[in-house]
Amino acid sequence: MSMVGAMPDLTANPVRGRFAPSPTGALHLGNLRTALLAWLFARTQYGRFVLRIEDIDRPRVRAGAAQQMLDDLHWLGLDWDEGPDCGGPYAPYTQSERLAIYRHALHQLRAVNLVYPCYCSRAEVANTASAPQQGASDGPHYAGTCRDLTEAQRREHEARGRRPALRFRVEEERVVSFNDLVQGVTTQHVQQVAGDFIVCRSDGIFAYQFAVVVDDALMHINQVVRGNDLLTSTARQVLLYEALGFHTPTFAHVPLLLDEQGKRLSKRAQSTGLAPLRDRGITPEQLVGELAASCALVNKGERLSANTLVETYRRRALPLQKTRFPLH
Repeated sequence: MSMVGAMPDLTANPVRGRFAPSPTGALHLGNLRTALLAWLFARTQYGRFVLRIEDIDRPRVRAGAAQQMLDDLHWLGLDWDEGPDCGGPYAPYTQSERLAIYRHALHQLRAVNLVYPCYCSRAEVANTASAPQQGASDGPHYAGTCRDLTEAQRREHEARGRRPALRFRVEEERVVSFNDLVQGVTTQHVQQVAGDFIVCRSDGIFAYQFAVVVDDALMHINQVVRGNDLLTSTARQVLLYEALGFHTPTFAHVPLLLDEQGKRLSKRAQSTGLAPLRDRGITPEQLVGELAASCALVNKGERLSANTLVETYRRRALPLQKTRFPLH
């Protein structure tokens, strides 16, 4: 089994970790495992843990989902030092309440000509893509169609009622490299892979890539633990950290949890969440044990609380392969 080394000692720079779910549905087992690992990585290093609700894409938010997430995380035995329910020094901890902060950061990028308006529709981007599709979450490569439009051309688009998205300019030769605590050294030529990327959509909604960087930086998050489906987007975020003058955190992209058919769990597919498990009598100790065992942190069949897991955790590395997790 391929493994990575133990986490570095960050006591000289106290760890600030976080979990930042989107309230578009109930947390599934993959979300819960990522939350447990993010919490564990912070707590084993005597760090602070932050909960942030990423509800910036309001049309996709489901009523009551945010509170249900908090309730589910508490049931699992997780706690946090700062969050939407308890406040903290970097409040607010809900993205929809931070729009003015994003506008200010976007103004900083516009002031130095690092963003520009793009009038291309999704279909047009797909039809003119200069590289293969990166994946469902990343979309096709952007060919730079609107990068060098004149003011007259921009006015012509707007006269036809076309509302622009805003894209971040990526230097042609820029290669980003970072050392992920789980995946190892990761390198990406951002212009070849993604091209200039959206930081604010045409409907005025700030892009995930942009909002998450601003939030993590201003909340002084220095350890980001999340699913490895977001690994390919990290290089773009590194560029934003640098452009905004922020310190780049340490990343740990953990393996995804798959269902019995080997497919990624998703809220859209209504993957198993806590409600049916609790109805079957599953206890928090049993679920924590199953989630930890799926990462080879404890032996299969062990039952333990989240706090006990912190006490017994020996900083064993995570397996690099994706993990199937049929819960019996």
